Amino acid sequence: MKSTMKVIEKHIPLSYVGMKIKTYLKEEMNLSTRFIRGAAMEKRIRINNKPVKLDYILREEDHLIISLVSKETQNIEAEDLPISVVYEDDAILIVNKAPYMVVHPTRRHQSGTLANAVMHHYRASGEDTIIRLVSRLDMNTSGLTILAKNQFVHSKISQDMQDDNYDKYYVAIVKGEFPEDIRLIDLPIYRDGDGAYNRVIDERGQESRTEVEVIERCNGYSLLLLKLLTGRTHQIRVHLSHLGYPIIGDELYGGELTDLDRQALHALYISFQHPVTGSPMDAYANLLPDMYQAGVDIGFDMSKINKNLFKKR
Repeated sequence: MKSTMKVIEKHIPLSYVGMKIKTYLKEEMNLSTRFIRGAAMEKRIRINNKPVKLDYILREEDHLIISLVSKETQNIEAEDLPISVVYEDDAILIVNKAPYMVVHPTRRHQSGTLANAVMHHYRASGEDTIIRLVSRLDMNTSGLTILAKNQFVHSKISQDMQDDNYDKYYVAIVKGEFPEDIRLIDLPIYRDGDGAYNRVIDERGQESRTEVEVIERCNGYSLLLLKLLTGRTHQIRVHLSHLGYPIIGDELYGGELTDLDRQALHALYISFQHPVTGSPMDAYANLLPDMYQAGVDIGFDMSKINKNLFKKR
């Protein structure tokens, strides 16, 4: 597959000659029905430089071009707020989200969100795209957040997450000396009622699995590296609290209050395939000063938290 960040080009293989292009797009390219329909309606699917309908019958030596860029609008106000860009190209934006920032406008938080800040970033860069959050973080969790710049990229990364072709690691500081022999937390998480914000461990809940590695234990606290194997709301916070090792600063789940005025949880590292080029890539977000200092105050060697943790993974 020959690709740029905004266009995908492919020569149709002989095995699909005589079939409808819709079949090829779904089976071979694994594109979503929603994306296919939208691209066809906007005449962004072309064979030999001519727009085609989804019932087009593929022929030998056909050359397919799909434009990934569509004209879209969104009612999110651009606000000149600071963001820390970890990586950016024409397909994706990865930022190191600060704590105390909601990722997307809500009824309670109409402005000051990461989405408002990113919209300003896009406009200042001359990019005409909307906000598509691939991953989200709680307001007081910091770290890596991915945004897709078009529908294809959003769909591709979301599918990779479901297919376990995406790794995401967090670091947390918890109360108590976490047992080194617990390497996997496999406990279902349940929301008890439609309006319930906090989650609980309950057999009625969804399968939820978190890998755990103890980096250091000191003075009654533990510094943990955690890998999400599923992506439930509050998953790490619920799992650790249920086992009796709540994240410090996490008031909702019983975490000890400290000078760190938020939960000591940071999305540290991700690895995945680039959604357009297919190339392997990763991203690392340095710990923010407040959490780094909280660890130092406890007695941890926080210099252990660096990208070298992931060289052999």
